[in-house]
Parts: sequence; structure tokens; C-alpha cells
Amino acid sequence: MRRPRTVLLCIAGLLGTALPAGTAAGSASAAPAAGACVTSPGPARGDAAKVLSIAQGAQKELGLNAVILRVSSGDREVLTTALGQSMTGVPADPAMHFRTGSVAIVYMGVALLRLVEQGKASLDDPVSRWLPDVPHGSEITLRMLGDSTSGLHDYVTDPAFLKELEAAPFRAWTPADITGYATRQPLLYKPGTNWSYSHANFALLGAALEKISGLPLDRLLSEQVMRPLGLTQTSNQSTPRIPEPALHAFTSERGIYEESTYWNPSWTTAPGAVLVQNICDLDRSAHAVGTGELLSAKSFKTQLDPGTIGLGHATSSCPASVCLLANTATHHFGLGVLIADGWILTNPSFSGYAGIQAYLPAQKLAISVTVTQGPKSPAGNSAQTIAERISAALAPGHALKPR
Repeated sequence: MRRPRTVLLCIAGLLGTALPAGTAAGSASAAPAAGACVTSPGPARGDAAKVLSIAQGAQKELGLNAVILRVSSGDREVLTTALGQSMTGVPADPAMHFRTGSVAIVYMGVALLRLVEQGKASLDDPVSRWLPDVPHGSEITLRMLGDSTSGLHDYVTDPAFLKELEAAPFRAWTPADITGYATRQPLLYKPGTNWSYSHANFALLGAALEKISGLPLDRLLSEQVMRPLGLTQTSNQSTPRIPEPALHAFTSERGIYEESTYWNPSWTTAPGAVLVQNICDLDRSAHAVGTGELLSAKSFKTQLDPGTIGLGHATSSCPASVCLLANTATHHFGLGVLIADGWILTNPSFSGYAGIQAYLPAQKLAISVTVTQGPKSPAGNSAQTIAERISAALAPGHALKPR
């Protein structure tokens, strides 16, 4: 049965073999190397036991091949574990690398704000200042790209694009290929007056960041985000390669259950921001983004509230299936991030991978999860489902709620 294609950021859902309960997911016979991303030593107790039980139950219930997660509170590791298999006979492992999609969008937002802090650009610069050939570039600002209020169509919902992508999943897409689907169509609304998610915003933002900084995007993100945070297991990939050890993915998007690990991800976002990470880097990222570690207090406030509150309503030109998020004070899109139920998060889901990085400032709690689908796994982001259940157990007053 054909499974609906999922996309990089699950706005609509905004919001192996498991081990016996009470055991960790396997402990090393020797002490791990310093900084290694490894399973927590067992047996799991207290909050760790709660998290492990939730992950084991969800893996079985949702038919997931693999679940890799890390939960931490402040400087304390609650649990790092991996359940199930990457491939037949290959156990999942916390050190495995996987695609993290929209996490790169968060990093582009951080890089933009840092460049603004340095006086190299303004959020209200028209895109045409940096990309003079972009249609409607004089009407759309950098802020509107970052907070998705540009009015540009989302090419991943374009039937013609999806037909081409499905027919050739190994195709290498250029920025012009993907943004062309969006810019050839009329704007959905006057820029800045409504909200609708579009991958085209971030493909263009990546190009603008290169012009502003004078650096290739991968180097810019490395200098502005990955290196300062010590994300040594995070990298841009200019090809479909995933550094070993790699977590393998499978999907039914094309009507048959097949491996999708090395499908070409060049369509997903700007070149230089096609990221892979391991779960420990994703956890570090959740803490840094959730605390505004790399930003001034003013920029962090802007990241969390760039002006989207009150936007996101259906109109004759932007139906509810497109303008689908009513941005409220407690549930809205920021500058590349989602704010939901007190959490700061992003939740990529595409080509058999699904994930989430979420941080709750009220409890200094981070939940990072990645999963891969089995042949009977439900559509949607199962990593977010697991995070919701963990949040209900560890932060019942601030539980992430299904939308």
C-alpha cells in the first residue's frame, strides 16, 4: 500500500527487538572512549526506566525498525539507548548517524541572527538586496524567509515535483530546480500577512546567507553553529553518503517497502545544509537551541517570536490545508523553530526517517529521538509520538500534546 509522503518538518503533527523491561539496551564490556555516544549503563532505574519502557512499548506498538533516543536534564544524562535494528542482523546503536532534515533550518535561523548581530544584515532587508533575481524579492524580507511568512508555495506539495521525485529518488536536484516550482506560481498572500510553511523559504535563505557572509553555507554553519557547540558528529553531505556507522532507513512512500537510506536528499533544503548527526549531537543541539546559547537575549527573543503570532488562517488563496497552523502565543512557528506547549523543537520526517529535538526551558529537559519505519508503521512522525509520551511521564504539567 502506498504511504503518504512525509516532509521535512511535520507541521500538521506539531504539534529490531526490544529488551526486557528494567534492563538497559546493552552495556559495553569496557569503559567507552571519552566523548563517545554510547548506551547508558544498566539496569535502568527511576526516570530512565520510565523512558526505556515507553520506547520499548512504542517500538513494538508502532512496528518501528529502530528507536534511538537520548533524554537529558540540565547536565545530567537520563537515558541514552538504541532499540531494534538498523538492518537485518545489525543492531541499532547510539553512535549511528542519520539524516536530521529541518534541524539545519534551525541552524540557518541561528546563523542569520548571528550575522544580524554582527551588523552584516538586517532581518528586514529585502531578499533582492542579496538575491536580485528572485521573483518577489523586493517584497519578501529575510525575516519572512526565516519565519515562513513569505507567501511562497511549498514545492514538496507540488504534484509535478512529487511525481518527478517519486520516479527518480536518486536524482541530484539543484536549487534552481526546487525553488522554480515555488516561484513560478503566484504568491499565496501578500508577504508578511499570513503564515504557511514552505521549503522554498529555506532553500532561498541558504543562498542569501552565503551572499551575506561570503562563505559557502556548509562552512558558515560549521563556524557559526557546529564548531562552537562541539558537534563533532554533525556534518553536511554534498552526496547521499552517510558517514559510518549509518542508521539505515526504509519506506513505503512509493507503494512498496524499500530501503531509502541513500536516496538523494538534495531536494530537502539548501546545499550545504543537508545534515547528518548522531543522537548525542542532537541532544547537545536541543539544549543549545532551547537556551539560546549562541544568541544574545534580544536575538533569542526574536527567534522565539519573530512576529508570527496571530498569523496562519485560511483564505481564498491559501486553503486550510496550506495555511494550516494558527499561530498563538503558546503554539507557533518562530525563526526556523516550533514553539509548542512550552517546548522549543523541530521535528523532521522524510524518506523513512523521523526525528525530533525538543527542549523544555521550565525543566531544562531535552528529548531527542530518531526512528526508522517498519513495513507496517503508521504514517506520520513516530519519533514525535515517543517524545510526547516521554514528556507526559517526565513533565506532566508541560506534556507535548498531539495536534
